[in-house]
Parts: sequence; C-alpha cells; structure tokens
Amino acid sequence: MRECKLMFLYGKNSVFTRLRANPRSIRRILVRENFDISSIKKKAQLYRIPIVRVSSKKLSKIKPGKNLQGIVAEVKPFEYTPMESLLSSPQKNLSFIFLDGVYDPQNLGAIIRTAACLGNFAIVVPRHRACGVTETVLHIASGGENFVPVSLVSNLSNTLKEVKKRGYWIVGAIPQGERDVTTTRFPFPVGVVLGSEQGDVRQGVRKQIDLAASIPMEGEALSLNVAVACAIFCYEVVKQRREFSGNN
Repeated sequence: MRECKLMFLYGKNSVFTRLRANPRSIRRILVRENFDISSIKKKAQLYRIPIVRVSSKKLSKIKPGKNLQGIVAEVKPFEYTPMESLLSSPQKNLSFIFLDGVYDPQNLGAIIRTAACLGNFAIVVPRHRACGVTETVLHIASGGENFVPVSLVSNLSNTLKEVKKRGYWIVGAIPQGERDVTTTRFPFPVGVVLGSEQGDVRQGVRKQIDLAASIPMEGEALSLNVAVACAIFCYEVVKQRREFSGNN
C-alpha cells in the first residue's frame, strides 16, 4: 500500500462531512466555477481553509474522475489507528470488523460507511493482500471514515489471538456456517470476521473463529457481496449489543 503526501477527497458528502467532522485535516478546497459555497464558506473561513475556484477542465485534471460533483479537497493522508489503542480504548461496547483479503475499494468503502451508520465499530485490515484506505475508499465511505477507526495489522491471525486474550469472542461469516446469524445469540464483546469477495477465510484466520454463522437465503444459491454480508452481520451485532447492554 503506497503512502502519499496528500489525498484528494471528492464529492459533496465526503468533503462536507470532513469539513464538519475533521476540518483540520483539510489543506484546501477546490470547487468548480459556479459551485455554491454558501453552506461551507463560514466553516472554511473559521479554520482558514482556502476555497479555490477553478474551471471544470482544471478540476478534472487535478483529480480525474466522473463523480467529482464539482468539489475536491486536498487532505492529509488517512491515519490508521494502532490496534493497541483500540484494545485499550475506554469506548464502551466497541465491536470489531476483521476483513480477511478484501481487495475491492468499493467494498471497503461501503463497509466503513455501514460501520459509521450503525456505530461503535472498529475495522481491522491486514497490511498485505488486502485493500487499504484509498481515495476511492474515502469517496464510497461518504464521510464514514471520520467516525470509524481503521487499524492496519501485519498478521490478522495473531491479532485475533490477542483480541481473544482481551476477552473478545470471534464470530465468522462463513457461507456454510453451522448457525443462522439471525437466530444465533452472540457472546459479547464480539468481533466479526469476513472473508474475501469470494467468501473465503484463510485457514489460519478460520482457526481463531469461535462461532461460524451464515446468512439464511431462500432464493438462488448465489454469494452475497461482502459489504452486504457485513451489513447484515453488523446489524445483528448492534441489535443484540443493545439487549446485552440493557441487561448489564
């Protein structure tokens, strides 16, 4: 995963949410000549963020793409959160999403957005053989990266071992899992492991799973997109986590 000095954040939702949630990470905002800046001008001035008007042609040259929506922000590189910081976090009821071999930035971005909407999740991705947080990921996350910590680890299996030592239970989203995710009671605190776009979880990672569950499907025997599967599992976590918290 190559690091860069600056990243380009593009699209209204992504830039507006970043300005609201983490304005100090923005170096400057570039907008199309006729772009309405009334909703962001005051906040940008407050944090001394320059707003520069450029032609559509120049904007597309600065950041090639079809979904710019007339606005691009130059921002600091994405900052990953150390795993130890997450494990030592005082944040109550934090649940983990462990991604094993997810390469598609569209999927990672959608997972970050889902985690931000549902709340109290952290995402863990391996340093190698996986997608990191790129500009495409940030665009698809649509601002979700401001609310979800993402940790980059060298060895996912070892990380799972350490998480389990801290009292977490690991649930695996396995296509042929022996349990139905919608009727299974999760132990808490919990982390969910999801495999690659093909649904595969590597053997070393699979050994750390305490409970394997699958999504019941009465239709055709097709595989679900990993981001969709993640949303279903995480919704179950949130629903049961609320009940667990109410009883403790």
